[in-house]
Amino acid sequence: MQTHRLWFFFRLLVAAGVLAIIPNLAEAHCDSLQGPVVEDARLALDTGDPAPALKWVKKENEGEIRAVFKQVLAVRGESDAAKTLADRFFFETLVRIHRAGEGEPFTGLKPAGDVDPGILAADKALQSGSVKELAQHMATAASAGIQKRYMAAVERKRHATDSIEAGREYVEAYVDYIHFVEGIHQLATKGASHRHTDSESQGH
Repeated sequence: MQTHRLWFFFRLLVAAGVLAIIPNLAEAHCDSLQGPVVEDARLALDTGDPAPALKWVKKENEGEIRAVFKQVLAVRGESDAAKTLADRFFFETLVRIHRAGEGEPFTGLKPAGDVDPGILAADKALQSGSVKELAQHMATAASAGIQKRYMAAVERKRHATDSIEAGREYVEAYVDYIHFVEGIHQLATKGASHRHTDSESQGH
């Protein structure tokens, strides 16, 4: 029972991550120099094997990545400066084509360290082979997020009829609370796609 409860709250926090409150975390992860796409690009260049990078693009884009990979390998040994520029070009090309395959724009590589701590923890769990610590941490954060919004809505509801402005403050807290819980429930019952758009928000 405790394990089931833990996983339920874990899913709640993941759901909270797809709300408009914290948008595009997955996108930032893919675009980061610290992210898995660039990590596999580095591995491909270091080993001379494009396979680790190719899994991030669709089959129809494989030829373009192979061609760029070959060009980069040919020049990166000329000097340290050439290596830096060539590697960066390959990283950007791979991430750009990966993002295009998701139907998302590429706005440039994000610096290392510009990744949400929750995403780093999720990757760390995969590497360690244990999700227990991650699930406990995120369950606690999810619960805190719900309670914070609930208490704010309850407090402002008490004064909602005092004035029009007080009523507006209540509505603001109510909408924040409802959207947060709505997003959690939708993920728990329907799952989440990789893409997040404003059109997914409905209702209040």
